[in-house]
Amino acid sequence: MSSEIKEYPARFPDLQWTKLLAPEQHPHYVYYGFTPGKTHVLEKGHRRFPGRRPLPCDASLEFDVAIPMRDGVTLYADIFRPVDAGSEQQYPAILPWSPYGKTGTGVQHYDNMAPYRVGLRLDQTSGYEKFEGPDPADWISRGYVIVNIDARGVGKSGGNVVFWGQQEAEDIYDTVEWISKQVWCNGSVGMAGNSWLAIAQINFASRLEHPALKAIAPWESRNDIYRDSLSRGGRKHNEGLHKYLLAGFAGPNSAENMPLMLHGRPFFDDYWESKYIHPENISIPVYVVASYSSQLHSRGAFQVFRSAKTSSKWLRVHPYQEWYDQYRPGIVDDLQKFFDRFLKGEQNDWEDTPAVRLSLLGFEASGGLTQTVLERSENEWPLARQVLKKFYLNPNSKKLEPEPTSNISRTSHSATDLHDSSDFSLQFKKRTELAGYPMVNLWMSCEDKDDLDVAVQIRKISSDGKLLEHLNYPCPVPIDKVPNVNTAKCLGPQGFLRASHGVSRVDNLSTEQEIFYKHDRREAIPQGSVVKVQITLWPIGMVFAPGEGIVLRVAGHDMCYPETDKIGTAAGNNENVGNHVIHAGGKYSSFVSLPFI
Repeated sequence: MSSEIKEYPARFPDLQWTKLLAPEQHPHYVYYGFTPGKTHVLEKGHRRFPGRRPLPCDASLEFDVAIPMRDGVTLYADIFRPVDAGSEQQYPAILPWSPYGKTGTGVQHYDNMAPYRVGLRLDQTSGYEKFEGPDPADWISRGYVIVNIDARGVGKSGGNVVFWGQQEAEDIYDTVEWISKQVWCNGSVGMAGNSWLAIAQINFASRLEHPALKAIAPWESRNDIYRDSLSRGGRKHNEGLHKYLLAGFAGPNSAENMPLMLHGRPFFDDYWESKYIHPENISIPVYVVASYSSQLHSRGAFQVFRSAKTSSKWLRVHPYQEWYDQYRPGIVDDLQKFFDRFLKGEQNDWEDTPAVRLSLLGFEASGGLTQTVLERSENEWPLARQVLKKFYLNPNSKKLEPEPTSNISRTSHSATDLHDSSDFSLQFKKRTELAGYPMVNLWMSCEDKDDLDVAVQIRKISSDGKLLEHLNYPCPVPIDKVPNVNTAKCLGPQGFLRASHGVSRVDNLSTEQEIFYKHDRREAIPQGSVVKVQITLWPIGMVFAPGEGIVLRVAGHDMCYPETDKIGTAAGNNENVGNHVIHAGGKYSSFVSLPFI
């Protein structure tokens, strides 16, 4: 066991570690060797591989540059620079940070992570990009340096892989400090990238500050790993994905096995608090990107924008999958304008950019009659003009109705059957937009267990009641021929709650529409007793033609498609027993509250 593991904070003596394979030994890890000090000058028109995007200008690529950390560990980075950088010209640097490899290395690649290469042509990227990060072919000619780093414990970087928290923040600080002192740097550093690369940005900016880090662009981030990822609603969530990601790490030592920690620490405690990111501490300019398609980042990305204390913040909500969006035409130009303003100090009217650019999904690819609303200018999120309306569940008609009925009725579904749910429909007579946070108030019971894991989902339906799917990026086949994975298809927002965690509701952090649970304790539900279950779903953004509508689905299981075809269904997460009964009417006010624009 390495000394670093032994010195991990004593308050977490139960911390779990997984020994990693070296990059050369990992059966699926793409690796090109370790060549510190090696530098290539890549001429304009150079292609890394046949069919890939050529470089638009001459560039210098220095491999495996050593960057020292305060504790003696060394991290290694590949650095792309304009060829004259460090002679007479100095440039700002962009730092993409993650443990997913650096310059085209690692396990995760667009070719194997989503059907039809997530809609990206092979020649849209150079192959020199870090997974989920900016392509050097986009940025060198625009006057930027790209520093592709292997985070702690990855590749040949020393130490052990950690999931965010203080250690990662300190590593980023030391790296920014090193970059800012290089002869080729103008003293300004920015951070960019999707997913982990986005989370790393807000993790740092919420914990530490460095004067050289002038702006961040967290595209599809997440600030609450417990509630948003590993334990949505207080029940096990998406274990397969996290095991898959952990199995993709390669390095000299070990990785923190955070997924395994949930087994020993099922409640939110000091360990999960140490991973919690507080966006309200972010004070530098921030360009946030969010979407409805991600079942990993949607709530967290919106939350970063809502809670960041900086007044220099912008939100762009796109209707695609995040990797496709990152490289689509015009998007790099937009990000460059942001970085030019804050990393180069250019007066380029970036501040005239709308505070919010909002998309609403039309689901037209699968038969929806309305077109997706693309990045419409708005002033805030959630929209100040939203109107909340309640619709009441009627178990007899299986409809959502504008007025409650005085008659008590019930319906049930198998809580263990991955194909069973209780569905309630609502169709709109005129063109309708929904944007914000739906909430359900359900009265439920179970005769067979002292707890209920409840999942709710909102789906869009056609005028004839067909369930619709939103295609997240262009595919060469009709939507019904596209594999059923979440990267390719968005179904609609979900919410979850383990009913015994209802006792942990925090009233001063909850509103009428957004219910917050601490998930630090449980109180068993006596078998057969009827209990109120309140769940706020993740953000919705949909537009409807007259006759179209929604279905509210209530089930005992995750109803989203898996993120990739490599992790299968969520069946292993289901701890329910027997049937779940929904009670409505009379004293049982079971309803869904929807945000109308």
